[in-house]
Amino acid sequence: MSEIATARPNIDKDLDDAARRLKDAKREIGSVIYGQENVIDKILITILSGGHVLLIGVPGLAKTLMVDTVARVMGLDSARIQCTPDLMPSDILGSEVLEEDEDGKRHFRFIEGPVFTQFLMADEINRASPRTQSALLQAMQEKSVTVAGKPHKLPHPFHVLATQNPIEQEGTYPLPEAQLDRFLMQIDVDYPGLAAEREMLLATTSNRRAEAKAVFEPADLEDLQKLVRDMPVGESVVEAILTLVRRGRPGDGAPDLVNEYVAWAPGPRAAQSLMLACRARALLDGRSAPSVDDVIDLAGPILKHRMALNYQARANGVTLWTIIDKMTEGL
Repeated sequence: MSEIATARPNIDKDLDDAARRLKDAKREIGSVIYGQENVIDKILITILSGGHVLLIGVPGLAKTLMVDTVARVMGLDSARIQCTPDLMPSDILGSEVLEEDEDGKRHFRFIEGPVFTQFLMADEINRASPRTQSALLQAMQEKSVTVAGKPHKLPHPFHVLATQNPIEQEGTYPLPEAQLDRFLMQIDVDYPGLAAEREMLLATTSNRRAEAKAVFEPADLEDLQKLVRDMPVGESVVEAILTLVRRGRPGDGAPDLVNEYVAWAPGPRAAQSLMLACRARALLDGRSAPSVDDVIDLAGPILKHRMALNYQARANGVTLWTIIDKMTEGL
């Protein structure tokens, strides 16, 4: 099996050191967040890949606490936006105000909004108006914002974690396809298991509250993200990613279910996201290279929000998970 080689010397030692520190980070996060190991892993994979994440879950599953804890452990500044229909773009990006100095001269001063942070949580993002949702589009893709015609660079690293409530849809605005494609991964947050919920119940109703400690600094995270991109990848993994993504596009070579039911297919950014996420998952697990199993495991979170079904699929009870499972067969 041929591999895409890396030019980084001593990469094996760097990978071992990074995996050890990431294990410490997971332990710190797990001391505060109970029963969401899979969700935490995928959030860390997204951050290591340099991307943004969309969390889907009902209220009360510790999504906000999860963001605060991950930010603290990774050494990142964080901010939170509660999205509502009357939220304006300036409430996120910031605005210019007219000031007068001691000499009586007037000038504009830019006041930064909450987007000027390293880890931004947009709570219930689908409650914001389309105009406000689009204000995040440039920030997520270009890591900068433009206010009054002037560009402003965002802090680095910069990550957005947005949440959605899958139950209550009244008064919401579904995210457009272009915005959804900016999220590297969509993660479904489920209820914790019995043992984890018992542990959480006892821990959160006492006077003793665990607090996670910082394991990384922002510069360390940037080094990890560079290490992910330097990780060698086997040709079999590259072929599996390309095969999977192209199977999701109706046409020659696609499964019958895709040809019959898929209305919107994943683009090249899906393959790029899979490549980075597979590397990051291998690093998190302490492996020196990703495998095809990583591709299969991450197919759902990375492809689900980049695909849409037609009305016939909904009428016949066909789900995206059914389609994606069919796409991963034989990889």
